[in-house]
Amino acid sequence: MKANDPNAADRTSPVSANPLIELTDAAIAAPSPSDQVVVDGVTWRVNPGDYWVIGGLPGSGKTELLLTAAGLAKPVRGQHRLLGRDLMGLTESQMLSLRLQVGMVFAHGERLFHQLTILQNVALPICYHQNCAWDEAMDRVEALLTHLELLDVAHRRPGHISRAGRQRAGLARALSLEPEVLLLDNPLAGLDPQQMAWWLEFLDRLAAGHEVRQHRPVTVVVTTDDFHPWHVRGRQFAFIRQGRWLPLGGRAELEACTDPLVRSLLAPVVTTE
Repeated sequence: MKANDPNAADRTSPVSANPLIELTDAAIAAPSPSDQVVVDGVTWRVNPGDYWVIGGLPGSGKTELLLTAAGLAKPVRGQHRLLGRDLMGLTESQMLSLRLQVGMVFAHGERLFHQLTILQNVALPICYHQNCAWDEAMDRVEALLTHLELLDVAHRRPGHISRAGRQRAGLARALSLEPEVLLLDNPLAGLDPQQMAWWLEFLDRLAAGHEVRQHRPVTVVVTTDDFHPWHVRGRQFAFIRQGRWLPLGGRAELEACTDPLVRSLLAPVVTTE
């Protein structure tokens, strides 16, 4: 299958009347006053049960794509539908109700509140959006921290734990409101092999139905600078190259792709002592 086949992604997913995320001929911009387009021609549908892996070099626009997909930024052109609703013309209240069903995990554990403890960071979305007291959120928070192996740092602030711990805290916070779809921006970046293995296994369990979600599967979208750890896990693949969106297809199409840059991102990373 050719890397630029526009129908490749749709053939790897069951057709859904209401995709969770749908972008049609969208132009994605960097968050700046100039609205400079960083990814163009994005026609993409994320259906329930998908496990998308989106590759690209650093700075290719992967982060901006996820921010737009989550409803945190607007495309400068094209249509964007979230959980079946066209976002154009919605009120802020209507937008918020849709955004809350999308969990976003930022790269390197970013956007945690550094004045709050890890426990408070995870509890805050629950208390704020469900209008409840701290103690009412504790069962949910403690379950998340237990499953993500963060109980021992629960009362520390983000700046006092490792970067790997902050990334897990970001995941716990994203899962706190039990989203339908989970977007993760380069979650393996900077991790050692043991930490990478933890993330890959945990996301597999989330996609299949983890007990922290009462065994309900979550739809997963990850971005990466390196396809190799994901090629046996993802179900749908795409690539951003020189500002263009390129659907690749499923696992077989990814592994058969002859594009030199895609091949380089599929190659295992060789480290030296």
